[in-house]
Amino acid sequence: MNKQSFIKGTLILLAAGILNRLLGFIPRIALPRIIGPEGVGIYQLGYPFFIVLVTIITGGIPLAIAKMVAEAEGAGKRDASKQILHVSLMLTLIAGALFTGLSLLLAPWVTGVLLPDERVYQTFISMTPMLIIIAVSSVYRGYFQGKQNMIPSASSSVIETIVRIICMLWFAHLLMPKGIAYGAAGAMLGTAVGELIGMIALLLQYPGEGRPRNKLLPKPQKVISEKTAKEDASSNKGILKRLFGIALPVTGGKMVGSFSYLLETILTNRSLAMAGIATSVATAQYGALQGMIIPLLLLPGALTVSLAISLVPSLSEAAARNDRTTIHKRMNQSLRLALVSGAPFAIIMFVLAEPLCLLLYDNAEISDMLKIMAPFALFLYVQSPLQAALQALDRPGRALLNTLFGAIIKMSLIVFLASNPAFGIIGAVIAIIVNSIAVTLLHGFSLSRLIGFRFRLLDYVKIGAVMIIMGACVLYGYKHLPFSTAPWLQFWASIAVGILVYFIMIFMTKLVTPRDLDRVPVVGTWFNKFSRR
Repeated sequence: MNKQSFIKGTLILLAAGILNRLLGFIPRIALPRIIGPEGVGIYQLGYPFFIVLVTIITGGIPLAIAKMVAEAEGAGKRDASKQILHVSLMLTLIAGALFTGLSLLLAPWVTGVLLPDERVYQTFISMTPMLIIIAVSSVYRGYFQGKQNMIPSASSSVIETIVRIICMLWFAHLLMPKGIAYGAAGAMLGTAVGELIGMIALLLQYPGEGRPRNKLLPKPQKVISEKTAKEDASSNKGILKRLFGIALPVTGGKMVGSFSYLLETILTNRSLAMAGIATSVATAQYGALQGMIIPLLLLPGALTVSLAISLVPSLSEAAARNDRTTIHKRMNQSLRLALVSGAPFAIIMFVLAEPLCLLLYDNAEISDMLKIMAPFALFLYVQSPLQAALQALDRPGRALLNTLFGAIIKMSLIVFLASNPAFGIIGAVIAIIVNSIAVTLLHGFSLSRLIGFRFRLLDYVKIGAVMIIMGACVLYGYKHLPFSTAPWLQFWASIAVGILVYFIMIFMTKLVTPRDLDRVPVVGTWFNKFSRR
């Protein structure tokens, strides 16, 4: 198995993440045209409850596995890594089977009473089989990430995305004649097929003699005697204790986020109803926010998620060596990369919100939500690395409290603002913005107190200045470039001008240096050849 460096591992995940996000916009654009915004709303309404179940089953298990495997590999205990995988897989399979049965049993009550639109029943049933699939996939992803081999996770996620897109749109199209509810259920069924194929692709990459052929579980590598069995049982208990010790606080933090998402769905729709908005309209508005605007804002999140995944084993190893220099270096790298990569997206989404929504969704009415949220998306981009750092440094409880505090603020603001006819859905938008700012600042403060981490304020000043310059260039280009007879050509030309200016400025301000490029696989090799010439 090939172990990658922090930068290379991040870039592997980043490449897969960017490809997945770009491919992911195919259904984001096409699905509303097949099932409409209301159908997208029904599709989105089922997800929050599903996310809660996935969090209960897997939660912090992948991160705990990654951390424990990284520690075992660092100590040269490869057999321990296999045993961690085996115990974790048994645990998640049992939990997955249990909650799958409960979900099918309670589906009528959940969709008829708990969720605000009973038409979500078919979608809810379609998503239930994914619980076991995701349980297995998450364990193997954590195992590979603990070995700092990001290729299996990256490749399987790309395969899953491609299959999901094809099946999602195909099934939605096939079932749409039966009604909007069935069209949304078809889209969810396609998602389940994608998850299944992604899991199979991940299992096929499990290396070594213990690789499963006809079974999900790896074969034990030891000859089991009575004495060995007792040692294994004791070791398994130790693994479970350590696993729960790491996973439970992380799961708690994720549960706060998952329940927050579920409550956000319920409260937003109920609050919009209190504001006098019909259920079908509220469902469509919520579908536009969660199914169109939020995914667009999170497009640069491909890098931040990659950074967060790579940070856990990297910081865990550094912390085990008490190497604070490496910890500070990795954190500054991560935050700078997150901001530099996310800033141009935020500017484009702010300046060109209306033409962008018209181009992607053929709907300019939702552009106000995008324009309001775009400048604050930077807080979301740096939040993932900060939270991953707290978890890797054994402070998941602090991340949990920060997330809980932010969730309380968000829920309160949704009820207060979205129920006011003067705000409506914009009230929910404001609540999400305040939440992202509060949680990010709290994570940063916690990390600063924990390891004495100091943010490089000059970098943030530079990024702010570069963003202003780029925004001015994009706006000027969109208004004055000589393509007024071809609006979309003018749209893309103004973006090209802005991106060119942005790249020049980040090199001039040394936010990105030749040394940074030199460390990038492939690009670094090309850069060295070019510079020598």
